[in-house]
Amino acid sequence: MAHDHHAPTGHGHAHAHAHGHQTDIDWAEMGPVLESQAELLAPLYRESMAWLAEETPEPGLIVDAGSGPGVVACLFAEEFPGARVTAVDGSGPLLERAQARAARLGVAGRFSTVTGELPDALDELEFPADLLWASRSLHHLGDQRAGLAAFAERLAPGGTLALLEGGLPARYLPRDIGIGRPGLQSRLNAAEEEWFSRMRAELPGAVAEPEDWPALLTAAGLKPTRTRTFLLDLPAPADEAARDYAAAYFTRLRDGLGDVLDADDRATVDRLLDRDDPESLYHRSDLFVLDAYTVYTAVRPR
Repeated sequence: MAHDHHAPTGHGHAHAHAHGHQTDIDWAEMGPVLESQAELLAPLYRESMAWLAEETPEPGLIVDAGSGPGVVACLFAEEFPGARVTAVDGSGPLLERAQARAARLGVAGRFSTVTGELPDALDELEFPADLLWASRSLHHLGDQRAGLAAFAERLAPGGTLALLEGGLPARYLPRDIGIGRPGLQSRLNAAEEEWFSRMRAELPGAVAEPEDWPALLTAAGLKPTRTRTFLLDLPAPADEAARDYAAAYFTRLRDGLGDVLDADDRATVDRLLDRDDPESLYHRSDLFVLDAYTVYTAVRPR
């Protein structure tokens, strides 16, 4: 469940698979990778949940809309011991992993799943949600305004929608890494932005929409309440889990951006991913992970 902001192929979004335009991915195979990546982010998610608890201290039902393999959904079950948690996703194999994880953690009695495409799958909820968590799932819907309205309709009166969108591109390396041209990550980020724009434009029913999330939440009939950005800061030298996380990111970019990268940058990325190269991500002392995740909350009026 990696959360790189605009990673090609959909692997960089925890929820790209939940929305039908990434149908060639073996999610049973990807499940362990997504789980390990989400586990790296667990401190950030716990911090965001503590912040959400200030506004919604005792939710009865929490819904993770686009849950992937359920790492975050299970964290919700742990952080809110009085709540029922429902994980909603388009991938059956990933939801099977979510159920197994809930059983291992002893929260299966309060944990359920719904398989289906967002937002229609939310119709299967037995009760409206007191807290609906949508982490980078909305931008995989062609009509984001309509998607937010659908999310809002599934909230109980006084319920909270927590929307994780935007933030800042992740950084893993300094500007000058001693190989290739300086500024590699800035060029990769620019290529990602171009890819993301194309991805959005090619979605079924795509509607161009300025990403003014408070305004869109208001248009959905909700009352925006708070915004906060949470930081993932894993300083150099990175441990093995952080190195694997970074390597997965660079692999996705290399495989997904294809010919967009010039020959020099592609050669540099290849070296960064070569375990036998002393300059690779697996050996560098300057590798870090710095990422920013922004959460917007809004409440359905009573």
